[in-house]
Amino acid sequence: MIRSMTAFAGGESATPWGSLGCELRSVNHRFLELGVRLPDELRALEPALRERVAARIARGKLDLTLRLRAPEGEGGLQLNAARLRELSELALDLDARFPRLRTELTELLQFPGVLQTQSTDPAALQAAALELLDRVLDEFVRAREREGAKLAAVITERVDGIAAIAGEVRTLMPVIRAGQRSKLEGRLADLAQPVDPGRLEQELVLWLQKLDVDEELDRLDAHVSEARRVLKLKEAVGRRLDFLLQEFNREANTLGSKSVDARSSAAAVELKVLIDQVREQIQNIE
Repeated sequence: MIRSMTAFAGGESATPWGSLGCELRSVNHRFLELGVRLPDELRALEPALRERVAARIARGKLDLTLRLRAPEGEGGLQLNAARLRELSELALDLDARFPRLRTELTELLQFPGVLQTQSTDPAALQAAALELLDRVLDEFVRAREREGAKLAAVITERVDGIAAIAGEVRTLMPVIRAGQRSKLEGRLADLAQPVDPGRLEQELVLWLQKLDVDEELDRLDAHVSEARRVLKLKEAVGRRLDFLLQEFNREANTLGSKSVDARSSAAAVELKVLIDQVREQIQNIE
């Protein structure tokens, strides 16, 4: 299944410590590069998160963000009612001895144990984060596959076009060779000095061999077959296709350099156009 390298997915999960959100987005990149943003409560989970993503994604520049928001209406800090009662009882006992003793609210809040944060269960929170990441990864991969299916359709169309042009050139070549032979024979016939027929035939054969593109056309056909096979593989194929496009381009260049006919020259140009269009699409494939 062809996958695009551009995708986005997100999700949320409710926990006793607040709403846990996860976002994963990616753009094109030669290799896998993962940036991670985490709340302090999940810093220790980063290696495991990286391992989960790397097990599912082969290429792309990815940004993974996890956020933890406190439940609505609840703050991060809470008053310790039991400690406040203890301090109140102590203040009443001391009031007779120190009637002018006053305590500011800010000083009271700074007393150890008066303010406390809601405790979390690190193991449970990490488990919830990993479960959420798995769900987001599932959607992320599906998004890549949906976009990849569109890219595969475009690439297949262009590869079919390459195959069609190669077939047209193969059909034209006998006509082109015959025309070039006739043209050369006509020029030699105009020479003042007669040419030895044996030598003439030998030179014609050598010259026509230089124009022969059957080998290039055969390789193009082989590359087309390989491209169609690779497009059906259930793995990351972007690099393989990129290398294959280099081979396509090499054969198109050779075909153009050997051309002595406007029709084959035009075919070589059309091949390069299609190959460039395929290359543009391949840059988006994982």
